[in-house]
Amino acid sequence: MIKKIGIVTACIIVFIVVWLINLVWDAGEFKSITPHFAGSCKQVKSIIGAEDITIHPKTGVAYISAHDRRAANARKAAKGGIYAYDTTQASPSAVLLTAGPTSDFAPHGISLYIGDAGENVLFVVNHASDKQSIEVFILLNGKLSHQKTLRDSMLISPNDIVATGPNMFYFTNDHKYRSGLMRTVEDYGQLSVSNVVYYNGSVFSEAASGFGYANGINISPDKRTVYVSTVTEGSLHVLNRDLDSGKLTPQETIELGTGLDNIEIESNGDLWIGSHPKLLTFIGHTKDPNKLSPSQVLHLSPHNNYAPEEVYLNLGDELSGSSVAAVREKRLLIGSVFEPRFLDCRMD
Repeated sequence: MIKKIGIVTACIIVFIVVWLINLVWDAGEFKSITPHFAGSCKQVKSIIGAEDITIHPKTGVAYISAHDRRAANARKAAKGGIYAYDTTQASPSAVLLTAGPTSDFAPHGISLYIGDAGENVLFVVNHASDKQSIEVFILLNGKLSHQKTLRDSMLISPNDIVATGPNMFYFTNDHKYRSGLMRTVEDYGQLSVSNVVYYNGSVFSEAASGFGYANGINISPDKRTVYVSTVTEGSLHVLNRDLDSGKLTPQETIELGTGLDNIEIESNGDLWIGSHPKLLTFIGHTKDPNKLSPSQVLHLSPHNNYAPEEVYLNLGDELSGSSVAAVREKRLLIGSVFEPRFLDCRMD
């Protein structure tokens, strides 16, 4: 009996050790980081937590979703808002466009819809007071006008959003479980249980599921392909889109071996992804701003079979916890989840 207990105990210990090694390996903690970037960057220090950035392809104005998440996590007053940053100016500054729609506006992922008739609609994931919602704004003459708030039980843990029309969009739920033990198990067990939800203008419905921490989402210029980035899974999912139902079906999965965050897409269809190459280090950074987390930017093109190109890599001293990379011509803006700054870079 004692021998059997010893064997079972040894098996459990071996299982835990193997699981820990696999977890640390998958999190990228054994990676060697050699900083590089063919260009120059300057730090823009006017806002905190520029988590998502998208650039208007015609005007060159970048729209930035920012929120002081460390203050919010500490249950302190946390300033959040949507900012404009005009990349066509010689020395641009970030200009606050919102004062709401609620007193505790907590924006996350954003998407700008540009209609054929010139209408501009900005969709924003909002975590205000833990009441998950999608806020819809009209962008006109450089100003945002709040139009409506959308709520539904399918907004479990919304992260990023992509518009497909003036009143239609997809968003990612990065977790299946809102909180508690199962949310922790979902993360450290690397469970592929998160999903993508579609809103067709009147009804919310699940468009696809089975992702390991679905994070960023975006769509090809022809609206027929949807891209979903995953964090714990470290893969980019390429999905075919049914134009009538909005349903998404797998086309291919590209393993990139890094914690993928938001996706931005150029007019030519190329993808730019802000990433976290060392996930456990990033978790440490979320709790302590003095603990640096490497930042990474990947570039992929569907015209080159999505072969990844690492454009930017830094140990975290220039910017920690990169979450997005928005590009227009040779301009590259890199945002961060927590930092009191973002990067304005020029690529050679």
